[in-house]
Amino acid sequence: MLNVLKSLSDVLRGKPLISGEVYLRPPVRSDWKQWSSLRAQSRGFLEPWEPTWARDTLTRKAFLRRLRVYALNSQSDTGYSFFLFRVDDNQLLGGVSLNHVRRGVSQTCSIGYWVGEPHARRGYMTAGLSGLLPFAFDHLCLHRISAATLPHNTASRTLLENVGFSEEGFARKYLRINGQWQDHVVYAMLNTDPRPTVAQTLAQDASQPRFDAEIDEAMAHGSQAAAKSGS
Repeated sequence: MLNVLKSLSDVLRGKPLISGEVYLRPPVRSDWKQWSSLRAQSRGFLEPWEPTWARDTLTRKAFLRRLRVYALNSQSDTGYSFFLFRVDDNQLLGGVSLNHVRRGVSQTCSIGYWVGEPHARRGYMTAGLSGLLPFAFDHLCLHRISAATLPHNTASRTLLENVGFSEEGFARKYLRINGQWQDHVVYAMLNTDPRPTVAQTLAQDASQPRFDAEIDEAMAHGSQAAAKSGS
């Protein structure tokens, strides 16, 4: 447990998780302008895949509320939220969250993510997810990470499979997305499963047929899995 706490402390003090051309770090107050601008620009792209947005969702006050929730979650070891940035210019690309962490006999969590529309279809989330897995498995010492996606979302399912997830089942009316309860396919990855390198996952991603509509779904899909903990 001491190793877990030390690793979390390192990350929260600003040491990013670097993965190829992207890096992840916990969000801070100064991220609000970039975050609100990207979310506003991508609203039409993201809303079909997320819980209904509150009226004030993009305000600074609402963002600060999110930060307080993120801090409480990490302090209680129930969730860890990161923003995804490009290494070259520190441009905010999206976010990834480890949600609903359970200890005891489970040692599990769910993963959710979102990417802004201007940054979709570029392999950023593939690199981001690949970079977060060692943190989740090796530092948080989790045994299992689960994910969920809509059955027809071929690109999202391919993305999860490329980073090492396996399909496990079907959940009826699993999450309330855009005002409707929707069925999901459930995926999971264990700490004993093979983990492709970032280079391998990006190569796999590049080799897949790239249908814009399907890729758009994949890049927005992570909000489904994060529905109960916010973007």
